Amino acid sequence: MAPLPSFAVVLSLGVAALAAQTNPGALPGNGYIDSKICATCHRDIAANYARTGMGRSFFMPGTANTIEDYAKTPEYYHALSDSHYAMTIRNGEYFQRRWQLGLDGKEINVEEAKIDYVIGSGNHARFYLHRTERGMLIEFPLGWYPGKGGEWGMVPGSDLEQPRTRRFISYKCMFCHNAYPAIPSANEAPGSDPVFLKELPQGIDCQRCHGPGGDHVRTSGQAGMVNPAKLSPERRMEVCMQCHLETTEGRIPAMLQRFDRGPFSFIPGKPLVDFAIFFDYAPGTGHELAFEGVSSVYRLRQSRCFLESGGKLECASCHDPHSIPRGEEAVRHYSSVCLQCHTRPHPARATTSATATPADCITCHMPKRRADDAPHIIMTDHLIQRRAPANALAEFAERPPQEYRGEVVPYYPLPLPDTPQNGLYRAVAQVGLENNVAAGLPDLVKRLDKLKPPEAEFYMVLGDGWKSLGKAQEAAAAYQRALQIKPDSAQAMRALARVDEAHAEQILARAVQIAPNDPQSWFRYGVLTASAERIQKAITLDPWLPDQSRRLAEVSHSEPALKDALRTDPFDEAAWDLGGRMMAEKGEFRDAFFDFERAIKIYPRAAYLYDYALALVRADRFDDAQKQAHLALRADAGLVEAHELLGGLHARKKELPEAAQEYAAALALKPDLARAQLRLGTVLAAEGDKDGAAAHFREAVKGNDAAVARQAAQALRDMGIR
Repeated sequence: MAPLPSFAVVLSLGVAALAAQTNPGALPGNGYIDSKICATCHRDIAANYARTGMGRSFFMPGTANTIEDYAKTPEYYHALSDSHYAMTIRNGEYFQRRWQLGLDGKEINVEEAKIDYVIGSGNHARFYLHRTERGMLIEFPLGWYPGKGGEWGMVPGSDLEQPRTRRFISYKCMFCHNAYPAIPSANEAPGSDPVFLKELPQGIDCQRCHGPGGDHVRTSGQAGMVNPAKLSPERRMEVCMQCHLETTEGRIPAMLQRFDRGPFSFIPGKPLVDFAIFFDYAPGTGHELAFEGVSSVYRLRQSRCFLESGGKLECASCHDPHSIPRGEEAVRHYSSVCLQCHTRPHPARATTSATATPADCITCHMPKRRADDAPHIIMTDHLIQRRAPANALAEFAERPPQEYRGEVVPYYPLPLPDTPQNGLYRAVAQVGLENNVAAGLPDLVKRLDKLKPPEAEFYMVLGDGWKSLGKAQEAAAAYQRALQIKPDSAQAMRALARVDEAHAEQILARAVQIAPNDPQSWFRYGVLTASAERIQKAITLDPWLPDQSRRLAEVSHSEPALKDALRTDPFDEAAWDLGGRMMAEKGEFRDAFFDFERAIKIYPRAAYLYDYALALVRADRFDDAQKQAHLALRADAGLVEAHELLGGLHARKKELPEAAQEYAAALALKPDLARAQLRLGTVLAAEGDKDGAAAHFREAVKGNDAAVARQAAQALRDMGIR
């Protein structure tokens, strides 16, 4: 470890050097500095803090901080997704590799990428991140957990049949897991891509609790830092709550950051409500007792001890963030806090002497449990309760995320001050993630008309709300209003193009002109215009974004693009279906059938079952084709092409009534389908129904398909009908 710089060296950095280290989200005049500088004066505190979980929350992997056993498990198999993983070290660098097995046990969809950062101290878990060329961070699907002596396991949200392979680390995620990073000034706006500049900080630093240290260093310590101990109880608690208060990981706006604030602009000691408002599920919806990985403060605030303390019980009552006790020391420390109020002897735990400490208050009243949303993670439940829940450490499978439709209500601060701005954000909370759109949208419209806020993001939410209700014209008007406020917003242009189909190409052409380095705009432009060149431009700008290579393969039928699409996301059922069609066209049916079966296993969409049936017909496997066509219609009875195909398969087997029934079903769905008119006429003629056959032949003659019309006319002549 390099020696810490002397204070004289620190001062020699000068104002300009310190300013260069300032985070863009900080308030002007007092910038954030490299936290190593703090240790020059506060050496002991810094050394103790570096051993805490917060001090080890984010780092570059290396020999000194490796606690995982890379050699013990050279391969990890995830049965749910039928995927293999390996964690390896080569030449001092760390990698995660993912692959699947194809025909004959051959490795397919192989992706390996370098681990650039580790997130998590290892007290509860460690997850691994790759930094892309563009400066974005991707979380790998395989993580590490300290339970059972240390074991590999899928990260929360990935222990599923189709884990996400492109989970980008958001600014919100980084806000809680690290010191403030440098980001592009243009990315201060909500909804921006989470791009990080320079080398990222390593660990939650002193300034997350004490505020920016630039002035403190420049004035040789004369300018004070924020001392949480001197704040009011409310402000002091908010220093912790900036990260540790989250009502849920579910899909509601648990923390709604104000649109006029940058993602890393919260300063300790300032009111948290000026930075963000916290929301919760409506009471009585069955979510009140959830225990999640982010819910420590949320659960504490439900406790009778907290509610009856009159504000005296807070995070700092038990926790010194500079030094975290472990083992027996922790038992004694936390139990001693309980005894400050609970002075009577515990009836079930007699002590051996008047001065003895009870064995343990925490195990029963704040037990360790598996988090509902992350069953690999075992952590303390901060709901202080009379009795520990049964089977708190029992293992269970990860549950897929559930959608919530209903009101979301303010949680903190409560009551939410009744101001026009707060009312506007309350309406945004109903609409933004589509939790309560029908009820919230009229209120949002009314408040926007009255307040006319200067932030374009309000109108983006409004547009998204109208779009979710199928109101394209109203959505377009909202996005246009956002563009009036922020004319160079590529995000608003992409949104407008989705609802204004008549002008979509013109809008996206403008987007790539204004933001020529925006990969998402190039991608949308390429998909709309079926341009392989434009999609390739998007891939060149950011090869890590999902869907791009599959869309390129759809446009170009490029096998390398398809292979890259499946490497990027082996759970993209549309890519597997495309692979099946491409292989079938080449007559490589064994590969085609493998691909179709993968697509159907991921999602048995009617179109994929129909494509599979067509390929089976090409391979002369007619009975199997008939089975797949029936499955396609079971998935979607309105799939005209499947009815047609079944009609042909029945006709081939001389099952004429069944063939006529399928062709009639196709025509009921699409009466102007000339091809089905011709085939139904042919079947009816074979059954001896001359009048019925003639009627369908005449309809086929009227159709737009010239070849079909000629065949129908010839059939009529053969029947002696002019």
